[in-house]
Amino acid sequence: MSPRINYTATFLLPFTLGTSQIAFADVNTNSVDLDPLIIQTSRTNTKQEDSPQVVTVISRKQIEEQLSITSDSSQVLSNLLPAYAPNTQKLNNSSQTFRGRSVLYMIDGVPQSNPIREGSRSAHTIDLSMVERIEVIHGATAVHGLGATGGIINFITKSTRSNSLKQHVDVQMTTPTDKVSSDTLAYKIGYQAEGSQGNFDYLVGLTNEVQGMYLDADGNYVGSATVRGDIMDSKSHDIFVKLGYWLTDEKRLELEVNKYEMKGRMNFTGVDGDRENGVATSSIKGTPPNGVAPYNDVQTTSLFYTDSDLDGIEFKAQVFHQDFEGRYGATNSGSFQDTSIAPNGTLYDQSQNQSEKIGAKFSLTKDDLLDHDLSITTGLDLLQDTTSQTLVLTNRVYVPETEYTNYAPFIQFEYKPIERLVLQAGARYEHAKLNVDTYQTVAANNSVTVDGGTPSFDETVYNAGAVFKITPIVSVFANYSQGFGMPDVGRVLRGVKTTDQDVDTLIDLSPIMTDNYEVGLRVNRHPYDFELSYYESDSDLGSRIVEVNDLYVVKREKKEIQGAEASLGFQLNKEHKLQASYSYIQGKSDTDDDGKVDTKLTGADIPPNRLVASWNAHWNEKLSSLLQVSHAFSRSFDDDELKFDSYTLIDASVGYKLPVGKMSVAVANLFNEDYFTYYSQAAYANDSFYFKGRGRTVTLAYGLDF
Repeated sequence: MSPRINYTATFLLPFTLGTSQIAFADVNTNSVDLDPLIIQTSRTNTKQEDSPQVVTVISRKQIEEQLSITSDSSQVLSNLLPAYAPNTQKLNNSSQTFRGRSVLYMIDGVPQSNPIREGSRSAHTIDLSMVERIEVIHGATAVHGLGATGGIINFITKSTRSNSLKQHVDVQMTTPTDKVSSDTLAYKIGYQAEGSQGNFDYLVGLTNEVQGMYLDADGNYVGSATVRGDIMDSKSHDIFVKLGYWLTDEKRLELEVNKYEMKGRMNFTGVDGDRENGVATSSIKGTPPNGVAPYNDVQTTSLFYTDSDLDGIEFKAQVFHQDFEGRYGATNSGSFQDTSIAPNGTLYDQSQNQSEKIGAKFSLTKDDLLDHDLSITTGLDLLQDTTSQTLVLTNRVYVPETEYTNYAPFIQFEYKPIERLVLQAGARYEHAKLNVDTYQTVAANNSVTVDGGTPSFDETVYNAGAVFKITPIVSVFANYSQGFGMPDVGRVLRGVKTTDQDVDTLIDLSPIMTDNYEVGLRVNRHPYDFELSYYESDSDLGSRIVEVNDLYVVKREKKEIQGAEASLGFQLNKEHKLQASYSYIQGKSDTDDDGKVDTKLTGADIPPNRLVASWNAHWNEKLSSLLQVSHAFSRSFDDDELKFDSYTLIDASVGYKLPVGKMSVAVANLFNEDYFTYYSQAAYANDSFYFKGRGRTVTLAYGLDF
C-alpha cells in the first residue's frame, strides 16, 4: 500500500508542480519517490523543463527550515520569494502583492482569497505545519480563475506516507534577546499522526500557538494593529484531517478538512506614531476600550475523486467548501458614525467579513495522442461566493450580501512537434454574475438607497507559451497569459454616497483583465542552475486603493508593470549549497485619466526591488545550518509623503539530531536591524500604521518522531 500512498501525494490535486526541488523525508523503508520531472502548472502533465512560466516549488525541507525561524506564513513566503512584497508582520496582509498584482492563495486548489470584499486576511488560513510544499506560479494565469492576476500560491497539504502508525510531536519557544518577559514570549506545540490499514489511510494534525508582543531593535513594543488585527499578542490553533480510500488500484476518494483560527488576546492597544518626526506607532498594556477581539476563523473542506485510467483518460474531480470570517478591531472611524445612535465622533463599531465559497473542479486529460506528442486537458470549474460585511456592535449592514456565481469551461493543449520544441496553448471561458439586492448605505455615506442588480460578465481568457531547448541544458521560453479578477466589489458598494445609483450601471464593478507577457532563459547543469525572466503586466482597467477623506476607496485606472527575476543555485559539494534570487519591478498608473500611465505605483501596489540569498550546509549526519539574507532596496515615489529606506535582514539556524529527536536553535534578525516595515513607509502615510519591524529573536525547538 505504501507506493499507492506516495503516489497520491500529487495525483489528487487540482494542479501539482514538479518535485525536482523537493527533498522528502524518509519515513519508511518502502518509500517510493515521485517522478521529479512532472509538473501540472497548467493542469496538464507537463515536465518541469517544459514549463513556459516561472514556477517555484518550496519544499517541505525549506518550510521546516523557515518554521524554525518564524511561524508567520507570510514571512516564510517573503523570505523565499523576492517578487512577493515584504511581510507586514500583521494579521492584515494589505500591500503584500506578487509581481505587483493580487495573489490567489489556495489550499489544495481551494481558493482562500476573498476578492469580492478584499479584507487582506487571505494569507493566514492554515498553519504551515500541515503543508507538504508550497507551489507558486509567477504571473497571471488563465486556467485557475478569479483572483490570479499576479500569481498563485497554493499550499499543498501533507499526505500519509506510512503503512503503520507514525506520530510526531514538536514544541517551540521564541523570545527576544532584550527585555525578556512573560508578555514577549511565544510558545507553540504540534502533534501529527498518520498511517494506513488496508485500502484506508489517514493523517491528523493539531497545533496550538500563543504569540507574545514583538519588540523592535531598541527593545520597545512594536505598535499594535488594534483595528486591522495583529499576529503578536494572539493565540491560534489548527486542526487538520485527511482521510483516503482506494476503491481500486486506479480509483481513489479523499476527504480533507482544515479548521484554522487566529484570535487577538487584547492585552495591548496601539498608540499612534508621528511620521513627520520619525516616531513609530507603539503599544501600551491594557485592553482596548471598546469591542471584542479581532480574529480569522476559516474552515476549508475538500472531497477529491480520481480515476487514473478512465478508458485511457485521467479524470479528476473536486468539490469544496470554504467558510471564512474575518473580524477587525473597534474604532470610531468616520465611516461608522450615525447620530441616530450616538453623538458624532463617539460611536465605536467593528466590522466583520463573512465569505462562503462552494465550488467544484473537473478535468479530463488525454496525454498519448499523436504517438504521445499531443496532450489535451479539458475541464469545468464552478464557483459560488457569497460575501458580506457587517458592523457587529450595532448590527448594521456595511456591505450588502453579494453573491458571485461563475462557471468556466477550459481546454489546454501541449504539443511537441519536434524533440526540442514544446508548444502550449489554452482558453478559458469565464461567465460571471453578481447578484446584489437593493440596499441602503450607512449614515456616513448619506444613507442612500442603491437599487440592486445582477451585472454579468462574459470573458474568454487565453494563454500560449513555448519552450525551445537550444541544448540539453539550455532552454529559452516565452509565455502569454491573461488573468481574470474583480475589483473590491464590497468597497465599491459601501462607498456609494449619491442617490439614483444602480448596481447594474456601476462601472467600478467591471472585471480586471490582465495581460502578462514573459520571456526567459533556463540553464540546468550540475552543479549550478540559473533562470532569468523578463515580464510585462498590463491592465486597461486596473484597481488601486486610495485614501479619500480618511476612507479607503477603489479607483479604477490603467496600470502597467514591468519587471525581471533571476535565480541562481550553486551546489558547492554534496553538503553545501548557495542560492540567490533577485526581483526588479516598476509600475505606473494613469491617475489623470488621459490614457497614459504617468504616476508611480506606491508600496500599496508593488514590492521593492529585493535580493534574497542563502547558504545551506550539512556538516555531518547530525548537524545542519542555514544562513539567509534578505535586502530590500530603497524606492522613491511621486507622493512626497511616501519614501522607502532600504534595510537588510539576516537570519541563521542550526539543527542537530539527538539520540532521541531533533532540536534547533534559530536567530531571526541576527544583527538586530532597526527599521520601519515596507508597508509602514511606502503604502500609506498614516500615523496609526507607522510600525517598526521586529528586532532580534531566538527560537528553540524540539521535535520527536515515534
